[in-house]
Amino acid sequence: MALLPEVKKHYGKQKFLIDGEWVESKSTLLHQNTNPATGEVISEFPEATKEEARAAVMVAHRAFEKWRNMPLRDRARLLFDMRGKFEENFEELSRILVQDHGRTIEEARGSVRRVIENIESACSAVYGLTQRNEHMDQVADGIDQYLVWEPLGAFLIITPGNIPMHAWSSFVPYGLAAGCTMVVSPSRQCPVASEAICKVAQETGFPPGVLNLIHGGRTINKEILSQPEIKGVGFIGSNRAGWELFGLCGKLGKTSSINGNGKNHVVIMPDADLDSGIQWLLRGCFGMSGQRCLGVDNIVIIGEIFDEVKTKFKEAAAKMKLGYGLNTETELGPMTTQAGKEKVVDWIEKSLAEGAKMVLDGRGVKVKDYPKGYFLGPTILDDVNVDMPMAKEEAFGPVAALIRGERLEQAIEWINTKTNLGHTACIMTRDGRNARKFIREVNVGNVGVNVGVAQPYAFFPLGSRRESFVGTAKSRMASMRMFMDEKTVVARWI
Repeated sequence: MALLPEVKKHYGKQKFLIDGEWVESKSTLLHQNTNPATGEVISEFPEATKEEARAAVMVAHRAFEKWRNMPLRDRARLLFDMRGKFEENFEELSRILVQDHGRTIEEARGSVRRVIENIESACSAVYGLTQRNEHMDQVADGIDQYLVWEPLGAFLIITPGNIPMHAWSSFVPYGLAAGCTMVVSPSRQCPVASEAICKVAQETGFPPGVLNLIHGGRTINKEILSQPEIKGVGFIGSNRAGWELFGLCGKLGKTSSINGNGKNHVVIMPDADLDSGIQWLLRGCFGMSGQRCLGVDNIVIIGEIFDEVKTKFKEAAAKMKLGYGLNTETELGPMTTQAGKEKVVDWIEKSLAEGAKMVLDGRGVKVKDYPKGYFLGPTILDDVNVDMPMAKEEAFGPVAALIRGERLEQAIEWINTKTNLGHTACIMTRDGRNARKFIREVNVGNVGVNVGVAQPYAFFPLGSRRESFVGTAKSRMASMRMFMDEKTVVARWI
């Protein structure tokens, strides 16, 4: 066993990044933030006042003209330098993410690697702007016409507690590449990780006001979005909060990328490679303690392999080692908050009341040396049918529901009609015909074949559908369409 050292035991009272400076908040409202594995307080963070939120908006607005007029090659160089800063701080950021979120060190390293990939993708997006501009000579006698893309201005970026760094990188580098400025408002669940990523980014040398961070909440977020200087919002979080923001964007005429809840499926065909497939299921269902938008809740097992899958899956899940994510042997960390754990336990108990049967119960787990941690073990439920509420509502914890199916067509119909959510669906099969059918017919935005999580790489957009996404543009590379708008020029010079 190797227990890696913490970056800090306590991170103190956190500050805001406004106009290039880390400043103390004047707010008297302080929240405590805990390490999910130990239950110990690791920071205090203030909730911004309306005046502080307004100040962050105004400095981002003032910084926009200078930033948008910086030559493309200079913006690209800063983004490339930012990539180097993240490489330099890779391990420290990973360990901070473990302390603040609760995931394992390998999951944290994977998340920071995704951040770097998004920055790399944003670097290419800067030069991709030249390819977006289109020019046509002599569209009429003596008339030329061309299309240019221009940045819109200052944006609000709201990041969630489950992927505080990854979500940041799904918007911020792209917005900076486009020539926009940012006001970041992170979830209260992971304020240390959110501050750490902005500190590393700011070390790059961005002009004051280009990147700003405040700690707020729903009221402050709505206050920021309502400011006329803010042109739109990038959001990853719950449907409830997201659709409220989307409604406000519609009322105010602002652009948005709103990414919400999921209810994701894996379909296991009779010809699947179960030895590998079980490992994919462990990652898909229990990775990040089930707190991932693209993670798996429902496992649809086709044909006579149901009992074999259930037995193998239960045996593998029961062997998972729970503990502090800084222990390199840990395979499953705690839930991020006690409230989150209680919500998932309540979801499990309601599911049992609906008629589900317990296969593996993770509710009573005890983790040696961490009695105050928010641990919930792998939980597997059986006797689930697709009309149960539990088969339609996201658990957002280390829970898997086993569903019996007869045909692939039936599974596709369930995925397409029994829930209005459309993040991901995966199929495990060796048959290319079945895989192709699944890819073409399933109505979700991210499809996986022989994987547990259909997580696109940074240079692809997160293609979610239905109620899992609303807005102007998807996140990552596709968010460039949110941060910019077209201008068509018709010119006569002869």
